Amino acid sequence: FNNYKNALKKFKRTPILFINEADAIISKRNSNHDSSLSKTENTIQNIILEELENFEGILIATTNLEKNFDSAFERRFLFKVEFKQPEAEVKVKIWKSKIPSLSINECEILSEKFNFSGGEIENIVRKKEMYEVLKGKTINFNALLEFANLEKLNKKLNKKDTQEIGFIKS
Repeated sequence: FNNYKNALKKFKRTPILFINEADAIISKRNSNHDSSLSKTENTIQNIILEELENFEGILIATTNLEKNFDSAFERRFLFKVEFKQPEAEVKVKIWKSKIPSLSINECEILSEKFNFSGGEIENIVRKKEMYEVLKGKTINFNALLEFANLEKLNKKLNKKDTQEIGFIKS
């Protein structure tokens, strides 16, 4: 916060203080006051609350776990914007933009079969690209489906050569 205050003085335009994964530092305060760790976390959160109370500038905080926000933090945010999963037609466009070699039909299959966020689609694209670099060959649509099937941690693994990327042992 001190660095931000200094930046306000230094720059002509108001800078943006961006906190990604904000739930890690502004989650619900711990009611277990017997733990020294809980006391320390609560003290830090109280300091952050005080800083937010007197904050003059632009703050953007992101989270996927908005239910973990402490209500005292939540009310200090003037605007709250929820971004939902992309609709099927948007996911088709994301798939096509990330892997132009896919047909529209293949993009539709991926979009309908998997309820992925844009970030999850990006993960699959990266796995595809890594595989192609490491193996020196282009994967087919069925292998791409396998990468998509493996994107969620709770999926069962099949014994295929596509298992060499991510959390899977080769």
